Amino acid sequence: MKATISGALGGLLFGFDTAVIAGAIDALTKLYHLTNFTQGLTVFIAVAGTVVGAMCAGSVGQKIGGRETLRITAVLYVISALGCMLAWNWESLLVFRFLGGLGIGASSVLGPVYITELAPAKWRGRMVGTFQINVVIGILLAYASNFAIRELHLGGWEWRTQLGVAAIPAIAFLILLFGIPRSPRWSVSKDRIDEAMQVLKLMGDPDPKAELVDIQQALRESHAVANEPVFQWKYRYPLFLAISIGAFNQLAGINAILYYLNNIFAAAGFSQMSGDLQAIAIGATNLVFTLLGMTLIDKLGRKTLLLIGAAGDAACLAGVAYVFLTQSHQAALLGLLVVYIAFFAVSQGAVIWVYIGEVFPNVVRNKGQSVGNSSHWIMNAAIALIFPILAAKSGGAPFVFFAGMTVVQFIVVLMFYPETKGQTLEALQRRLVKG
Repeated sequence: MKATISGALGGLLFGFDTAVIAGAIDALTKLYHLTNFTQGLTVFIAVAGTVVGAMCAGSVGQKIGGRETLRITAVLYVISALGCMLAWNWESLLVFRFLGGLGIGASSVLGPVYITELAPAKWRGRMVGTFQINVVIGILLAYASNFAIRELHLGGWEWRTQLGVAAIPAIAFLILLFGIPRSPRWSVSKDRIDEAMQVLKLMGDPDPKAELVDIQQALRESHAVANEPVFQWKYRYPLFLAISIGAFNQLAGINAILYYLNNIFAAAGFSQMSGDLQAIAIGATNLVFTLLGMTLIDKLGRKTLLLIGAAGDAACLAGVAYVFLTQSHQAALLGLLVVYIAFFAVSQGAVIWVYIGEVFPNVVRNKGQSVGNSSHWIMNAAIALIFPILAAKSGGAPFVFFAGMTVVQFIVVLMFYPETKGQTLEALQRRLVKG
């Protein structure tokens, strides 16, 4: 449990950093005279860091271990938070946001993988889901923190404090990472059999010897070598699943909405303070329905939740598009976004990190998670950069696009996604890897 909590705390920092910029972007725009493009670049640069971090994390994690790599991400979080708070100009702010992005990208890959490899099959969905729960707690804390700091009327230090307060959980994350074990599957891949057995016993596995034999057998079946590449024909199905679910997660518009939530409410006529309060309502909804998703993921299954979420989100996004295109029914905006977040949280939010971690075999899981997360972050980066430009021209156009993409997602999931609930990682390997 301690290992699960420690691995998942990276999600809290991930969520906090994702959402906190929403409260600071207006002050940064005024201070640095940002255009629509440079405003988008200020958000985009952290996401660019996540792409690099996600791409590199799998290989680094496979070489030195997920636990050790997570410690590096914690250091990056601390440097980024303090650097953003003390940034002396716009360019230095971009550098520190990029460093934070590296940490987010790496921890979004390795946190779920670490928990996946330690969790028993029957609880894996809920335990890996703690990462996503921490993400949404981080988002809610960021919105609440933005509101509380604004109430202090700190003037020029307001945005600095909003960005710098993330150093507190980052330091806690770093400390906790020095009290957890290595993944037993990583230990077996490095031929550290005694170490792996010790961790399996520590996890309370009912038959650690049998589990160890199964892990070794799965590694032999995949012809495992230390530098096994993930981009091979036999891994085509897991790669398709990971890349598509990562892309669809962002094509539903979630991070564009979280990054620019205050701007969206302002465009609909809400004040800055009321925008902050409504952001808290959305963050709270996100948390409640993510918790609901965690209770359902091992019962209803991953595929069913994805289908429910895609259908609900498509309807809500169409409603948001209608509000902006017709410039009417603005009072419905909060309700539409709350219901949208509810559908997203109970489905894609709860499923994505669990699913990507499940579909790859042990020997390339870190690298496979890296591929899926890179797809997620590359799409996120593109949307973060383009959204404010498109929204300035037509407030409804981005939401029409997002609604269309969720319809496409529903069709793809229905036709091509397998159910993975209740199966061991080794059983999934034999089912999904095509020789």
